[in-house]
Amino acid sequence: MSRQRSDNQIEGPERPFAVTRDELERALRETFARRVDAPVPLATDPAGTAIRRANRTVRRRALSGLALAGAATVLVTTGLAQLGVGQGHQGTPTVVLGDPRGLSASPLPTTSAPTPLTAGPVRAELGLIIGSWLEDRGGARRELAGVGPVDRAQRVADQGGWLVTSAASAAGRTLWWVPPHGGAPQVLLAGADAVALAPDGRQVAWRDGPDLLAAGLIAGQLLATVRTPVVDGAVPVGFAGDAVLVRQPGEQGFTVWRRSAGGLPTATERSVRNVYGVLPGGLVVGQVTAGTPGRPCLAVLDPARGLAPVRTGCGPELGTDGRGGVSPDGRWLLVNGARDGALLIDLATLDATVSARVAGPAVAGVVAWTSNLTALHVDTAGRLVRVRVERVLAGERSTGTPVDGVPPGERPVVVGDPAS
Repeated sequence: MSRQRSDNQIEGPERPFAVTRDELERALRETFARRVDAPVPLATDPAGTAIRRANRTVRRRALSGLALAGAATVLVTTGLAQLGVGQGHQGTPTVVLGDPRGLSASPLPTTSAPTPLTAGPVRAELGLIIGSWLEDRGGARRELAGVGPVDRAQRVADQGGWLVTSAASAAGRTLWWVPPHGGAPQVLLAGADAVALAPDGRQVAWRDGPDLLAAGLIAGQLLATVRTPVVDGAVPVGFAGDAVLVRQPGEQGFTVWRRSAGGLPTATERSVRNVYGVLPGGLVVGQVTAGTPGRPCLAVLDPARGLAPVRTGCGPELGTDGRGGVSPDGRWLLVNGARDGALLIDLATLDATVSARVAGPAVAGVVAWTSNLTALHVDTAGRLVRVRVERVLAGERSTGTPVDGVPPGERPVVVGDPAS
């Protein structure tokens, strides 16, 4: 019982308890221990909530994986069914649709962003293949997993993807189609002796054993395949419209194969040694043997008459390796010379004599024109060479730019444009 003071304050208890320091500490310890042993329940359970969320995520991923596996199974089954459909020909076909590594479902493409490669401003003009990467002219990069060393590549018209031809090997050449909007590269041809592509990428010709074949390309599939027997050593090298330009073995010249006319004609234009490209009107620019004694000269050839020369011009000493390319407007030819590297020739002056200017290092791969006035190629040292017509005409020689990231023993490959 407490006493009340006159100032309305309460004094201490009448019988104060004597509590020692040790007893007070012991009481506090017991109080804290009881609180730890019997925690107050929480309004929410954070651990349980996290576990339930994780379980829901696992279930969603499992369902997504099952859906993807089902889709892959459907695609593989469809590919096998297409392989089983013959085209009315005897023997084992070269055309292979699907994954050459066992027709297994390919992994989904990744969007990795490795360190950018550097090769100057050309990356905004044409694509390049560097090692196992395809870099488009806009800078986007695609991994070409499993493709291996590449000999040439070009875009297909109307955003139809890319065609990539492997380097020659003991097993022949492989032609890959790279889809335009993602996905793994697909094999169109395997084990071909030689492969030729139309300038727009819509037609393909190849040598398979004793036969020469040609087909159209639509959405990554070869359609309307036609074949004809050819002599040993004859290979397709290009197209002039729908006609296939066929190099005969040795010094036997060239033949034009028109599929609508049936088999390969027996007539051969023996003077033709190489072809470099097609003019807008359909005539072909090539190399012929002319004069006495015979020497390499330039000529405009008519495919409608079996590549008979229309105009011939001699003068510069031309190389015989067949490397060169014609500008989209048909005005300029960049071609290897016999000694002075690459030569730039104005085809508008092609007549009895030909005037040529040294343009820079010799061409080691394909020539791809970015426009009527600029061409790209790779030289023998693996450097990227950019040839500008106006600078060559002004007396300047182009030089090569090293390309980073190229594996040892390989060269970068310029990706041709459908217009080149």
